[in-house]
Amino acid sequence: MGIKESDHFLTSEIYNHPTPHPPPPIPNCCLQNRGNSTRTTIKVAIIAIIAVLILAVTITVGYLIMRVKISQRKSVPLRASSIDIHPNAQWQQVGLTVAGGNGQGNGTNQLYAPSGLYVEDDQTIYVADKWNHRIVEWKSGATSGQVVSGGYEKGHEDHQLYYPYDVIVDRKTDSLIICDYVNRRVVRWPRKNAANGETIISNLDCRGLTMDETGSLYLVDEKKHAVRRYRRGEWQGVIVAGGNGNGSRLDQLSEPTYIFVDRDHSVYVSDSGNSRVMKWMEGAKEGIIVAGGQGKGKALTQLSSPQGVVVDKLSTVYVADSVNSRIMRWVKGRTQGSVIVYENGGGEYSNRLGLLGGLSFDRYGNLYVVDWLYDRVQKYNIDSNK
Repeated sequence: MGIKESDHFLTSEIYNHPTPHPPPPIPNCCLQNRGNSTRTTIKVAIIAIIAVLILAVTITVGYLIMRVKISQRKSVPLRASSIDIHPNAQWQQVGLTVAGGNGQGNGTNQLYAPSGLYVEDDQTIYVADKWNHRIVEWKSGATSGQVVSGGYEKGHEDHQLYYPYDVIVDRKTDSLIICDYVNRRVVRWPRKNAANGETIISNLDCRGLTMDETGSLYLVDEKKHAVRRYRRGEWQGVIVAGGNGNGSRLDQLSEPTYIFVDRDHSVYVSDSGNSRVMKWMEGAKEGIIVAGGQGKGKALTQLSSPQGVVVDKLSTVYVADSVNSRIMRWVKGRTQGSVIVYENGGGEYSNRLGLLGGLSFDRYGNLYVVDWLYDRVQKYNIDSNK
């Protein structure tokens, strides 16, 4: 079979077509530049990743620190100081009248036999103005207060109070919690535009109260000589101190007045009838004497009708020694106290004290005490904390 002319043409095309040449080699300099560029890109990426990680860690650490600070602030017990107080700290002896002090009466610049108090972070004070049957709010630096609960004639209605003895603020519900003594009830009174209160606990002779960080409410049941705890939402409380009749045994109380609850849920009670302060640890069947307990008197080992009580982070106890007209400090483990604010002769002057009621720190370590004999609240600024 012969080769056609067309086949010859195709064959010639195939054999005569020039062979393609391989691409020229890339110069070494170009390869080096490409490698440098790749390494640079990788370095930039690594630096960017590290920067993102550092930023993420910084944000996380900052958030955690903020949460810890918030948690610590929230865990500061009611009426306690936010700062550490040295066992040898001193307070100015000339007090500042921050509520009342204008004679006995029912004017907005007056108080009448006040009893308990509560101090907010901004140094706003809520005073249980007992014989005026009202709770009065005094802003820091104000020369008169504002009635925020009660203020009508004494009575049993929802808009009335009858000898309120103590008051605290429940921040979760933005309301006041009040010991409405003669009415034998505990009242929740919203802080914003509320004309009435709501009874949350009945049939209890409430003399003092406080709250822990979980929202549990602790109430002094004066006539049962006991302290009861009510968890949030509960109607039936449990006894956490006393409750074994009126007496002086370590498992008893006698006419308790004010209380303080620390971070460990230990309850400190001003055991007025026994002239002592007792500490009841959570779950304990009896208390420990932490101040006084040596009979009624003026010696440094004694108290006379103790009232308001607060405790610092070192478990140092501060107590309003009412009849002796002084504030005393009892360092943990000591059997003798020291006077940190004294009556200085008595009288209505700013450097003197009368008969005392509620006691509280503000967040800066300044002390506030109710001087019910002279119808006022006195503030003592911390002077030296070392």
